[in-house]
Parts: sequence; structure tokens; C-alpha cells
Amino acid sequence: MTLREILEKMVRENASDLHLKVGLPPILRIDGKLHPLPTEPLTHDDIRKYAASLMTKEQQEHFVKHKEIDFAVGISGLARFRVNIYLQRGTIAVAMRTIPSSVKTIEELNLPVILKELAEKPRGLILATGTTGSGKSTTLAAMVEHINTHMAKHIITIEDPIEYLFRDKKSIISQREVGTDTESFATALRHVLRQDPDVILIGEIRDVETMDVALKAADTGHLVLSTLHTLNAAETINRIISFYPPHQQQHVRVLLASTLVGVISLRLLPRADGKGRIPATEIMIATPTVREYLLDPVKTLLIPQAIEEGNQYGMHSFDQCIMDLYKRGIIDLETAVNSATNPDEFRMKLRGIQQTSEVGWEAFQ
Repeated sequence: MTLREILEKMVRENASDLHLKVGLPPILRIDGKLHPLPTEPLTHDDIRKYAASLMTKEQQEHFVKHKEIDFAVGISGLARFRVNIYLQRGTIAVAMRTIPSSVKTIEELNLPVILKELAEKPRGLILATGTTGSGKSTTLAAMVEHINTHMAKHIITIEDPIEYLFRDKKSIISQREVGTDTESFATALRHVLRQDPDVILIGEIRDVETMDVALKAADTGHLVLSTLHTLNAAETINRIISFYPPHQQQHVRVLLASTLVGVISLRLLPRADGKGRIPATEIMIATPTVREYLLDPVKTLLIPQAIEEGNQYGMHSFDQCIMDLYKRGIIDLETAVNSATNPDEFRMKLRGIQQTSEVGWEAFQ
């Protein structure tokens, strides 16, 4: 098969990812599961030709030097893809992810409507968290598109690589790609505050330098959106604080308490009807109670309880969301129990066993 034929198959099957490896046929990830294509195993020459066809001359030189490369590419008449080419056991391997040609709305993605309110905040830090492939970039793109559709703002994105392509509507959107439009995240972030942004989207917070700029920008009156590879809101707080040495951690807690707007954590679960996947979410809003808990290392442990009890603010935990999806028949029992943060407690709640302190669960029973 030619690479285009493989990609056409990928798009037809609505696959999220494609893996090309020597000795195996092309493998698609559909609804989270791997499916090999019924074709001959790929040779080293096959993959070398596929990789060369995707890269420019400069990208090929970068790959030879660094042995891996990340970029995005648009295939005419087909779709846009995020590409990672790397070496494994001395041979070339390729991983590609489909990027939808249009940005879906918050409603189309079945995300909580509270995300609209968060996107309309004038300033502060909003983080989308989850594992790879959980929908972080898609969620932030939907929030940016909501701003673009309803508000007149200057939005600057710094991405590696650029994934979703935005068209200016009410807002002006400047998209900068690391390696093409700027040397690095650090370089772009050093200058971004002089480019008159209202909203800054940072593709991913990877280090303390990026975290510093994100907090500074949020503290100086900008809305900052970014992602972290953490599992839930409580772990996100701990991860941010752990970026810093002990003598700076209290200062970071103060900054977080004054700038954090919310944390959106995501997991994609298979639907009971077999038709795709549905996002399960955990939403933490920086209420006065949460801000108080952020300041005190001991009280930080109470954040999960505050999330469960904060339904009136638009908050809910993963287990509450999963319970709701199960009660509505969107996911099955096995998926619900296996995806819960606390499977044993989840089973108890299914049997109606509830602690008197768990007032936040009443709306989900």
C-alpha cells in the first residue's frame, strides 16, 4: 500500500493514530484499540520511503542529527496529521495522529458547559490534564474557538507542532510553531508578553521555565491555557509545586491561589453501544475554599473532597462523572468500574452505601 492509501484507510475508519514499524503491517488505533491492517509486513525500505515523503529536506537533516522529530503535515484532499518519526532498534518507526480539519464545539465534544464560562474569564490559568490521547489539545482548541466565535481578543498560541488551524472570526489568532516560527518554547515565551496578547495558549508545560512564564502571564492579567500530563486535579497541583525547590514552594502556592482559574482532567471511555468514545471529566474550579486549600500543604489533601462537594460551582470528580455516564447508559458497568479512581468505593456507591460526609454525591445518585 502507498502511504496515501494507508492514510485514506485511517480517515475512513475514523482511527485516531497510525503506527508504522518494520516487520509489522500498518496498525491503526480505533476507539483506543490497535487493529493491524490485512496487508504485508512493512520493510525498512517501505518505512524509509514513507518517512522521507512526509519530511522536508530541513526536517530530514534534523532527523538524521537528533534521531527523532515532531511535526504536523497536511495531506491535500485528506486531512492534517501530527507526525513523530523516531528510531527503534536501529530502524525507523512512524507514529501519526489525525487532526480534524475543523474544530469541534464544546457541545459536540460532550464536554461540560462550565468550560464556556472558564473560556470567557478575563485572566488566570486554566490547565487541561490527562494521559496522551485523552483529548487535552482538542478540549483547549474548543475553548479557543469559543473565544474566537464570541469575543474580540488577541490570541497567541505557541505549539510544537501546530495541530488545529484556526480562522480569525471575532478574535485575532496568531499561531506560532516551535522550530518554524520561533526557536523554542522558552524563546517564544520570553517575548510573548510584548506581543499584546489577551489569551495565550501554551501547547504543553514541560519544565519550570515554562511554568514560570505561565504563572507570570496569568498574574499580569492574561488568560493562559495549557496542558499537563497528570491524571487528576490534585495530582496537577502537586506536579506544579514539585517543579520548584522547597524554598520556593510556598511562593508558588500563593501564585497558584491567586491565578488558577480551573483544572480540566480528561479520560476517554468506550461507549456501551460501541460507537466511539465519550470523555469522562474532572472539573476543579478555584473557589475561595479551593484557594484556601492551595495555600496550605496539609489542606491541599482536602481538594478532592472540595471537588466532590462543589457541584453548585460546576465541579465534579471523575467518579461522579463516571457514575452519571453509567446511570444514563452511555458506558457499561465494566468500563465504569475499571475507569473509576477508587473502584472499591465506586462499587459501594452503586449498592447505595454512602458516607454521611459525601454530600456532593446526592446529585449523582
